[in-house]
Amino acid sequence: MQPLELAIFLQFFVGLIAAVNPIGIMPIFVSLTGHMSPEERNKTALTANVAVAVILTVSLLAGQLLLDMFSISLDSFRVAGGLLLLTIAFSMMSGKLGEDKQNKQEKSESISREQIGVVPLAMPLMAGPGAISSTIVYGSRYPGMSSTVGIALTIVAFASCCWLLFRAAPIIVRFLGQTGINVITRIMGLILAALGIEFIANGLRALFPGLA
Repeated sequence: MQPLELAIFLQFFVGLIAAVNPIGIMPIFVSLTGHMSPEERNKTALTANVAVAVILTVSLLAGQLLLDMFSISLDSFRVAGGLLLLTIAFSMMSGKLGEDKQNKQEKSESISREQIGVVPLAMPLMAGPGAISSTIVYGSRYPGMSSTVGIALTIVAFASCCWLLFRAAPIIVRFLGQTGINVITRIMGLILAALGIEFIANGLRALFPGLA
């Protein structure tokens, strides 16, 4: 595997961390699973992250097909995805989870559902618009078989790391406290904002060559 490909996969991995912000989601996970036994909590963590891997892998494989179906160019989607990442990033930097991942109706509906691992944890809190947009952009930008396999393995590695974090969530949340989690959320928001601007810049350069 070429060093350039490794750099692409690492960039994608960091982008997923920024878009999903698993540290910021951990208090929600602890709150939603507070009534569960440790075994049930671990099973919910596994279900959530398997669902995330499946959702993002489907987005990776079917993303270009979806763009072609609606006659949307990759560069236009880059700009739109970058703007979306920026809105999420601004919400994170202001210390709010916001309704860009989960609106009030989805939040109220999730309370009555037993399978919280899939909804709302996997979708829309983790595999939300930002993560899906990033996956489609990377999958369309690097369409080769080796790149696709590498991105899919990166998704699996990311979901595995989130699973390990969620298993240790109660301890980590107590250790970091709300202040520590807010600081990490703001840092992730800054990284996500930079990634969003990169998407927008690349898309605009391709759509309007005169800007280059």
